[in-house]
Amino acid sequence: MTGIWALAALWLGLAPIASLLSIWLRVSTALSEIIVGTIAQLVIGAALGSVVLGTEETWIKVLSGTGAIVLTFLAGAELDPQVFKRKWKEATAVGFVGFFFPFFGCAAAAYFLLGWNPIASWLGGVALSTTSVAVVYAVMLESGLNKTEYGKTVLAACFINDLGTVLALGFIFAPFTLKTLIFAAVAVMVFAILPWLTPRFFKLYGNRPSELETKFLLLCLFGLGAPAAWADSEAVLPAYIIGMVLAGTVGRDHMLIRRLRTLTFGFLTPFYFIRAGSFVSIPALIAAPFAFVLLLLVKMFTKVRGSLSSDQGAQDAPARGDVHHAVDVDWVDLRNHLLVVRFIAPHHRPGAVFNPCCRRDR
Repeated sequence: MTGIWALAALWLGLAPIASLLSIWLRVSTALSEIIVGTIAQLVIGAALGSVVLGTEETWIKVLSGTGAIVLTFLAGAELDPQVFKRKWKEATAVGFVGFFFPFFGCAAAAYFLLGWNPIASWLGGVALSTTSVAVVYAVMLESGLNKTEYGKTVLAACFINDLGTVLALGFIFAPFTLKTLIFAAVAVMVFAILPWLTPRFFKLYGNRPSELETKFLLLCLFGLGAPAAWADSEAVLPAYIIGMVLAGTVGRDHMLIRRLRTLTFGFLTPFYFIRAGSFVSIPALIAAPFAFVLLLLVKMFTKVRGSLSSDQGAQDAPARGDVHHAVDVDWVDLRNHLLVVRFIAPHHRPGAVFNPCCRRDR
């Protein structure tokens, strides 16, 4: 156990360093934790070995995954059902545009400008088209946009965007199977039951020192996360939908949300973001600066331009200040994913062999 406690102390020592950097530099805590993870892996890996940080330890993976799941659930719980009924068209439009523009733009850039083979180009397009609900929610929480109607609409659009990413991965790389249908059927039944069951359960057994509400919600999240992983999907996908269907119950219990945020941001998300940053390969960035800069510019242009174009058609456009915040949020999210997803994707499946720099056959 000595090694486990020492490793835990190391990770929880990196977390306050990242928080202090976010305060001093006035950037998102999520971004600072990713950068700290990258630097820690580079420095500690060079000095003591790449395995010292322990990113592949099972318990670190569990805490990291739990952080992503609970953070995504909280993002879904922020969505006011009345706001979504009024703004579902805008959220859907922004979400689809935010997926398709970078997807096709980055895939085309990888194929025609970088000379990647078709499979690598499509995978690059999928990886660079995503917009993390967890990252955007963390940024919006710090800026206060999560309380606004505009912020709730953007979070819904992020979910639509991520849904497009999951579907694209399924259609292109991992065709849907019977497992997918079973998972979908189970998920639909759970989504239908939870809005009826949860308020009654909380009314009977809630508001006790045992924190039964938190245990019940974690049971639901893990209970659907397991079949999601079994069906080769992502556990964060049902987590957001659970948050959405419980927004009218859990989302209005401000004390419960506050306790969940304390657990998530104080303990879980540092493992998630620092571990994500540890997968960034600085030598790989230095070895291929042109590819990095090109994909950064293509994703930034297609994502931001597409989102702004869809926003111009909205009947109730946000104020100029909100547009400025939207671009700030998008910048943080895009930079995070260029540093994270771009280098995680080749190693997503254990034993997978993938070289994104292989040129296609002429």
